[in-house]
Amino acid sequence: MLIAKNIHKSFGELSILQGIDLHVQKGEIISIVGSSGAGKTTLLQILGTLDKPDNGIVEINGINPFKLSPKKLSEFRNQSIGFVFQSHQLLPEFSTIENVMLPALIKGIPKKQAFDDAYQLLELLKLDSRILHKPSELSGGEQQRAAVCRSLINKPGIIFADEPSGNLDSQNAKELHDLFFFLRKELKQTFVIVTHNETLANMADRKIIISDGILNNEN
Repeated sequence: MLIAKNIHKSFGELSILQGIDLHVQKGEIISIVGSSGAGKTTLLQILGTLDKPDNGIVEINGINPFKLSPKKLSEFRNQSIGFVFQSHQLLPEFSTIENVMLPALIKGIPKKQAFDDAYQLLELLKLDSRILHKPSELSGGEQQRAAVCRSLINKPGIIFADEPSGNLDSQNAKELHDLFFFLRKELKQTFVIVTHNETLANMADRKIIISDGILNNEN
């Protein structure tokens, strides 16, 4: 599903990533942990095509996205990658289902099909009674579940999550963590998760530790 080879990234004279190699299989859940400044988020942004490496190769489903034109890269990101961030980043003026539908509409999916696909996901994640609510009317856990639905709407090959439970209380965090494994079981979904939450990190199929821009341990 994902291959990263010899990834380097610097900002000015500050070297952040110093030769990262990582392979992720379809249906795997990988956690990446490390202290602040170790390079976790930088690595996730590169793997998710939001930033380019200085050197190295990234392939997702056999495609090197950085060889695509900007337009094709945007299309690839929309169709092949899902994102879940610490802040749910739902648009406040739209309803829950409108937020979930948005990536599908950008892809060009007809509105009725986008609505039906969004409703099925919201039903799967037990949010079907909240489809017309605005984000401000949802709990923190419901907002993050809606964000997960949005990340799934275009059936991406892989989802990148950056501190997905960082803003949640312990109960909602546990429910979100369990949800990732439910989605792997139901949809064969692949996840790469950057987290400070040791419980989530230890639940993953593999926990990868990054230190000073190097993957120095792997469980």
